[in-house]
Amino acid sequence: MIFARNIFLFTLCASLLFACSSNNNSDKPKETLTSGNIDISADETYTPIIKEQLKVFDSSYPNATINASFKPENECIKDFIDEKVKFILITRDLTEDEKSILENKKVVSNSQAIAKDAVAVIVNNNADDSVFSIAALQGILTGQSEKGYKVVFDGQGSSTLRFMLDSIIPGEKLGSNVFAAKSNDSVVNYVANEPNSIGFVGVSHVCDFSDPEGLAFINTVKIASIYNDEKQEAYKPYQAYMATGDYLLTRNLYYIHRDNHSGLASGFAKFLREYRGQLIFKQARLFPTKVEMIIRTAEIND
Repeated sequence: MIFARNIFLFTLCASLLFACSSNNNSDKPKETLTSGNIDISADETYTPIIKEQLKVFDSSYPNATINASFKPENECIKDFIDEKVKFILITRDLTEDEKSILENKKVVSNSQAIAKDAVAVIVNNNADDSVFSIAALQGILTGQSEKGYKVVFDGQGSSTLRFMLDSIIPGEKLGSNVFAAKSNDSVVNYVANEPNSIGFVGVSHVCDFSDPEGLAFINTVKIASIYNDEKQEAYKPYQAYMATGDYLLTRNLYYIHRDNHSGLASGFAKFLREYRGQLIFKQARLFPTKVEMIIRTAEIND
C-alpha cells in the first residue's frame, strides 16, 4: 500500500512539473518586436541602404536576427507568395492578383510606403544631351529614337526596368538597343565608358555622399534632368523634387509583411517607420515619408 502511494505521489509531481513547464513555454513568445529570427528578401537596388538599416537595428536589439537576401524585385515577390520569407522591401505594392493568391492561403499582408526613391537617368560625360522629356525617353526605350542610344538597365527582373515599362512605355516592347548589366554599379561603369549610352539606376547609386549638403552627384557620369511638361521646367533627382513629385521618375519604397501578431517582422517595420530608420533613408538620398521634413530653397550649381 505504501509502495503504491509513493508511485502515485511521484506520478502526480511529475505531471505537475510537466504542466508548469508546458505553461511556461506557451506563455513565453518565440518571437517579439525586438527578438527572434526571421528571413527577409529585399530589392537588390537598395542593398547598401538595407544593410545599414539592419546594422543599426541589430546593434539596438541583439536578441533579434534578421537574415536578408538581396535579389531582383520579382524574386522577392515570389519568395513572399511562396511563404519563404515573411517580410520584403520592394518598389510597389502587391497587385490584386497577388493579394488574391495570399488570401487563398489564408495570409493577410500588411504594406506601407516608407520612402520615396527616384530612377536616375545617366549619360556619358561627353554626351550632348542632358535633358530628356518623357516623350524622348519613350523613343529611346522602344528603339525609335534617331539618337541611337545603347540603353542599359541593372537586370531583366529589376524594379527599375519594371518601373520604366509600367510608367513610361506601358503595353509597349523594349527596343533591340536595350541591354541588361549585372548591377546598378555595372550600369554606371558601362555608361562612364560608352559615349553613346544611357542608363537607368536607383538615385542612391549616383549620389556623392561626401557632400554634407546632400546635393552632389558622382562625376564619372552626367546626371540628366527630366523635363516636366506641366511645370515647364526640367528637374534632377534631388530629394525635394522627389517629395513634390516634380521629378517625374519618382517611385515609392514599400515594406510588405505577413505578421498578424507583434513579431519581429512588425518590429522591423516599426523601426523603418520611426526616426532612426527614416534618418537612414534620408542619408541615403531617398525622401523619408514617415517623419516631417522641411524643404528649403537652395542654390544648386551644376
